[in-house]
Parts: sequence; structure tokens; C-alpha cells
Amino acid sequence: MGDKSVEMALPEKLAFVFPGQGSQAVGMGRDLYDSYPEAREVMDQADEALGFSLTRLMFEGPEEELTLTMNAQPALVTVGVAAWRVLKSKSIFHRWAAGHSVGEYAALVSAGAIGFRDAVRLVRRRGELMAEAGAEHPGTMAAVLGLGADAVAEAVRRAESETGCVVDVANYNSPGQVVISGSPDGVAVAAEIAKEKGAKRVVPLKVSGAFHSRLMEPAARKMAVEIERVNIVDPEVAVVANATADYVRSADEVRRALEAQISGSVRWEESIRKIAADGAQGFVELGAGTVLSGLIPRIVEGVFVASAGDRASVEALLSREVES
Repeated sequence: MGDKSVEMALPEKLAFVFPGQGSQAVGMGRDLYDSYPEAREVMDQADEALGFSLTRLMFEGPEEELTLTMNAQPALVTVGVAAWRVLKSKSIFHRWAAGHSVGEYAALVSAGAIGFRDAVRLVRRRGELMAEAGAEHPGTMAAVLGLGADAVAEAVRRAESETGCVVDVANYNSPGQVVISGSPDGVAVAAEIAKEKGAKRVVPLKVSGAFHSRLMEPAARKMAVEIERVNIVDPEVAVVANATADYVRSADEVRRALEAQISGSVRWEESIRKIAADGAQGFVELGAGTVLSGLIPRIVEGVFVASAGDRASVEALLSREVES
């Protein structure tokens, strides 16, 4: 976050954003649990809904177990929702919400579209299904840095044409940061083409599958069945979906978006631009880490950006609210 943003008071028109996989870390949520009864209630609900102590895994690890897709996803949603409940109890509200990949579930909880217990069970199952798809159709991912989205998309098309392997653009994260996903051979060739086109670096990611690529379609089909079993209602807050970079206004649109995001691209840059264009004056990242609050200033200049994932950051946000 730049110095200019640090000096800004808390704006009235806020968007809440929720991080995705990769932001998990041992110790996540513990400070919130110990400091705020609203957060403790959420985390206890997660343990009850899942039938095991997710909180113990979040607080104590081991890291290799927390990092497993089926554990990381419910952990991230739980801490994001816990942080949201704390801010809500302090009368800090949002007009827009978005979540990066699995973070979209936390965004939908904050918008009243899905109950928390249903969401945490869904993402536990989502993680299991994505891990199964990754084992059945091995794949990988890589971040392409310093190259425009159109050039990365062209590299992906060429690589698929040359190799006959699946390779897709997984995440449009910010200008100059695009993630590709697919079969190992396809991603390797796309990475070389991207370098030829001027990419500064291509960084392999430590993942258990080709997330947000067509290799995840088996998981998406099975997840659609799980989503149909859950009560979903129209969002009460404007939520921008990963798959469309547009608002989901009805329960049916929410269901379709959650299914599509598993094998589709995360259109994060477009999503943030849309929310900003529609009047958001600031973005607050809720939950573990600060990945999104690092990306947003690269997408929209001069906007207020903050995070709220532990007591210190929550209290800092509250102090801004008093100043405003």
C-alpha cells in the first residue's frame, strides 16, 4: 500500500474483497479468535459444520496439512467471514463484494446469498473435488509477470496449437500479472513463448492441479450437483463474479457463477475496475494475507486500500473510521 493511501480516512462507499488459495498460513485467524467474540463464533461454527477442528489446523498446522486444497479453502473462507462479522459488529459496512477464486464464497456470505455453514461445507467439498481432478488429470500453473494479458492469451493459444495439450489463462490478476494453467507440457511451452514475447519472469506455482483450466471440468460438473443442494438466495449486496466480471443479481446467477469459476478464468482485474467505475471509493481485504490489497493499487490508482485480517489491522481500520 502506498503512502498516499495510508493517509486517507475510511471512505463511505466501500468494497470488501476476500482472498483465494495461497494466502493461507499457520496461525491464520488466531488473533481474531482471541480478540473478538464475533470471530470466535464463526470459527466455532466452522468446526461444528465440518466435524473436525479446522481452527486447530489453522492455528497450529502443520503447514503441509493446512496447504492441502480441501483444508486451505474452508480455512480461507472461515477467516474472511470472521473478519467481515467483526467489521459488521463495528458498523463498517460494504456496498460491493468480490472474492478471488474460493474467496467468492466468503463474498457471497457477506452479501447474504449463502449461509456460512453451507458455504464452509461447500468449499470443503470443492477442495476435495479439485484435488481429485488434479490427481486424475495432472497439471500445473505459472505466473507470467511483465507481459500484457493479450500477449499471454496469444502465447497460450500458440502453445495449445503446438502441443495439443490443454493450457488456459487462469487468472487475470493485475496489469502485468497473469497466471496460466493446464497440462505440464502445455504450460512449459506457453511459458517459453511468453518469455519470447517479453515477459520479465515466469514463476512456476506450487499447486496440486491445473486450477481454473479445462482440466477442472470434472470438478465443476460434480460441484454443480453440490451447489444445487444448498439454499442460495439473491444477494443483498452487489457481488461481482470471477467468471463474468459482472454482478450476480439472482440465486440462479450465483449458482452458475460458482460452477463456472472452477474451470474458468478469474477475471480479477476487470472485476476491480468495474467496482471502482461504479463508485467504490475504497477496498478492504478481509481475511488471511494481503495479496489482494497489493494487487488493487496496480489496477486502480488513488483508491483507498486496506486489509483486515488480525486485531492490529482491524483496529487500524477502526481508527480511520473515527477520523472520517
